[in-house]
Amino acid sequence: MGETPQQAVARLYRGHYPALVAPLIRIMGSFELAEDIVQDAFAQALTTWEAQGVPPTPIAWLRRTARNRAIDQYRRQSSWQAKSQELAQGAPENASTNFSDSVFDEDVHDDALRLIFTCCHPSLSPAAQIALTLRTVCGFTTEEAARAMLLQPATLQQRIVRAKRKIDLAKIPYTVPDLEALPGRLGTALQTIYLLFTEGYGATKGDALIRHELCEEAIRLARLLASLLPEQASIRAVLALMLLHHSRRHARTDSAGDLITLDMQDRSTWDRDLIAEALPMVELCLVTPPVSHYAIEAAISALHASAPVAAETDWPQIAALYGLLLERAGENPVIELNAAVAVAMAGQVQEGLDRLDSLDSSNALPNYHLLPAARGDLLARLGRWQDAQEAFASALTTVSNDVERRYLQKRSGEVSAKFERKTKNF
Repeated sequence: MGETPQQAVARLYRGHYPALVAPLIRIMGSFELAEDIVQDAFAQALTTWEAQGVPPTPIAWLRRTARNRAIDQYRRQSSWQAKSQELAQGAPENASTNFSDSVFDEDVHDDALRLIFTCCHPSLSPAAQIALTLRTVCGFTTEEAARAMLLQPATLQQRIVRAKRKIDLAKIPYTVPDLEALPGRLGTALQTIYLLFTEGYGATKGDALIRHELCEEAIRLARLLASLLPEQASIRAVLALMLLHHSRRHARTDSAGDLITLDMQDRSTWDRDLIAEALPMVELCLVTPPVSHYAIEAAISALHASAPVAAETDWPQIAALYGLLLERAGENPVIELNAAVAVAMAGQVQEGLDRLDSLDSSNALPNYHLLPAARGDLLARLGRWQDAQEAFASALTTVSNDVERRYLQKRSGEVSAKFERKTKNF
């Protein structure tokens, strides 16, 4: 049985929204206008496909519809004639399966980079840059972007609206900066690309743990940046970090789609080609000053990748690297969480738990399910079954991904059973 129109629209929206919006922003010079046109195209798709069925090439249908709506928009403006010729060039009415000459295929790679650097213009605040890029370039929902930035959705939405308005009013150019200006704009671009990968690596919500298209897009963008700035070690560090994580993609879930934790993964299924590509990058980044925090994170991932079995993981070295990350990053609750787990895995379980308890008390990670989940795991290691059960129950109240929810339910059931057996023995 094929996809329903609703399923097709949802899939295409998540996978192709940025690629539809970016060329229209380039041509039209307006975020708001381009996004309105693409939103209208998706709305029309749902209505038409429910009546007529999903077409054989739905993305081509959406491209043509968005292009036609853009042409209609310019008919209301004084510049319609010149702009409509640009939009329609090489895209006849029957071109539903061939858009090789259309505006959407003019240079999609360049469009992605143009859009990133427009969103990351220095006249916008760093927080606004990241929020706008996640929403527009990466196609995140407001909720996904808010989770990535540890913000409330309403707060993030306000930032996005203000940033778009400023770009349109200030006429910020839709270009990749020249090579002299690129390094100064690189930090936020790399942060955004890595946030894109992070959402793909552990999807905020839905019935799949991994959104492969986001991971692959982030890796592709990092490769493009590396080709533009081959001397920038920070780009190589981000790329290596993502490659090492992505190398484990086939081992992270079983045939039923259920989560497999790192210590239980079949390492023979890890992508050794990606690991072999990444490890030399990590070594180079660690000896090329300044050593970025991405290089340190990549070194941590390299230690995992280099361990032939989970029991041989160099946890003391990983804990030390997290300590170095904390020195550089200052107060970063996610790094603090990971550092606490590394300390526990290195043999100091109570110290790791104490750190997590302190982080929990500070309320630095509200509604972040991985914190109570980590507490539950360490409490179980200490045999505190009832406390572990309560921690997993807390994690279940905030998790939104179905795969992670099933895993937490399984862990909660395991510690509940052990608590019941312990109670019966008294």
